[in-house]
Amino acid sequence: MYNSNMPSRDQLPTTRQLLRSTVIAIATAIVLLVTTVLPGEYGIDPTGIGRVLGLTEMGEIKEQLSREAEEDRLKESQPASAPASDKRSGLIGAVLAELFLAKPVAASVQLAQAKVEEYTLTLKPGEGAEVKLEMRKGAKVAFEWKTAGGGVNYDTHGDPYDAPRDFYHGYGKGRASPGETGVLEAAFDGHHGWFWRNRTGKDVTLILRVEGEFIALKRVV
Repeated sequence: MYNSNMPSRDQLPTTRQLLRSTVIAIATAIVLLVTTVLPGEYGIDPTGIGRVLGLTEMGEIKEQLSREAEEDRLKESQPASAPASDKRSGLIGAVLAELFLAKPVAASVQLAQAKVEEYTLTLKPGEGAEVKLEMRKGAKVAFEWKTAGGGVNYDTHGDPYDAPRDFYHGYGKGRASPGETGVLEAAFDGHHGWFWRNRTGKDVTLILRVEGEFIALKRVV
């Protein structure tokens, strides 16, 4: 015995109703694709709705940071040492040092043989720089970087040894950031780190501090 009655043939949806529902579902998916997915992921906004919702700018930031990081990686493959003008000195150096001495690196990795290094550089308006850690897969490094003079666009990513030309593995991106803290865990053997771009109209000084399992820290662009 069953408490519910089986629907009669007249109560079932007709072929026309099913077709109509299918068409409506497809049209809804297309609308969502054009108004949200394309603007938010790729900065493509044919209707203008994405810009009103703030999605287009987010997509443009993603595309811009990816292009800038790739362009700068291709410009120079040889490591470059930090210029003398980038060394901490005088009042600016003291202020930047205070930013880090005031508190320890967030989420510090507890390791018996953890290494600690600090790197300082200055970016002119429009200039970009990339600093990488050489790490083994699964290694962890606690990091903290801050800026003085304005925020910077950044792209945290990694490249395995002998990476293909179009390879990209991202850990996070941002725009006009005054600094970030966290723990970077290597997804593979290779180089992992940050690309920064100064989009302000004045010089920006940046200081990076890292602590954890890594082989070397160097500027690559």
